[in-house]
Amino acid sequence: MDLYQKNYLTPSKRHKLKNEIQLLYLSRLLRLLKTGYSLLDALEVMKWDKQMIGPTSIIVHSLKNGNTLDEAFKEATFNPTITTYLYFVRANGDIQASIEKCMEMFQQRIEFTSKFQQTIRYPLILLTIFSILLYFIKHSILPSFADLFSANSVTSSTVTLSLGAINVFGSFIWISIIVICVSLIIWKIISHKISVQRQIRLYRHIPIYRSYKRIQTSFLFATHFSSLLKTGISIKDILTIMSNQTQLPILSYYSMLMTSELNKGNHINHLLSQAFLLEEQIAHIFQKNADTHALEQDLKVYAGIITEELHRKLTKAITFIQPVFFVLLAGFIVLIYTTLMWPMFQLIKTI
Repeated sequence: MDLYQKNYLTPSKRHKLKNEIQLLYLSRLLRLLKTGYSLLDALEVMKWDKQMIGPTSIIVHSLKNGNTLDEAFKEATFNPTITTYLYFVRANGDIQASIEKCMEMFQQRIEFTSKFQQTIRYPLILLTIFSILLYFIKHSILPSFADLFSANSVTSSTVTLSLGAINVFGSFIWISIIVICVSLIIWKIISHKISVQRQIRLYRHIPIYRSYKRIQTSFLFATHFSSLLKTGISIKDILTIMSNQTQLPILSYYSMLMTSELNKGNHINHLLSQAFLLEEQIAHIFQKNADTHALEQDLKVYAGIITEELHRKLTKAITFIQPVFFVLLAGFIVLIYTTLMWPMFQLIKTI
């Protein structure tokens, strides 16, 4: 028990749970809740599995200290995607539905991540081999060519030009890799310091990512709004609840704007239609439905449709990665082959 308390008091030293373990945890917990166990009893049963003892002990300890379910899971280092869904349990009180929905989305995320890793693995191996080959050509073959053809001015200049082209190409690859890595690191460091308004303006200028972000934000808005409508909460209270959560800052920002509009006596339809990261269909759904039950049903159906759309687009994007990479790599190989053979052609013409 003392060991557990020591681990609990030093959360920074705890390792994050693997995604597969988190998904398995949610699946088992949901199954226990559906069979009639109370939350605490279900968590005690979870301890029967040795690999679940650590996170379960943290969650139980946190709940007994008066923390909410999402806070307890956050302390146990569960993914923000999961804790965000569990945040809304505070309002709707439906633990099973929240766990089931977040489990579905988290499973899709794992599947897409796995597909992306499998798709990119082979191109990365080829890129590594090609980089080694390019280094060997640059430092061994072309200098030898330059020495061999130094007597012929035309051929020697061709070799020099080839060496320069390979230098430019190699530098372009490494600079691109460094820029991408540095940009990702910088964004990870400063993203939480940038205001939501500036983040939205930034997303406007990223062609592919802005489309994904719009679909994702629209899905989250429709899902959480419909789940809260189901409990009978007023629209104004729902927006207040959504604005108070911190895991989804864009959703919180839009909710605060809508709450402000309602306080002024205005309808939120105009604001919904002007929100860049919300699909126009959401505004049409709110304009169409005055009855909260119909609004809840339409938002739920729309969330399902947009989930399928997001799944289709991500699958399509992943399937394009390998062909595009192979075409580019083939073009680079032809370029390198040409730079090697062109001096030979020049030499043959002089004979």
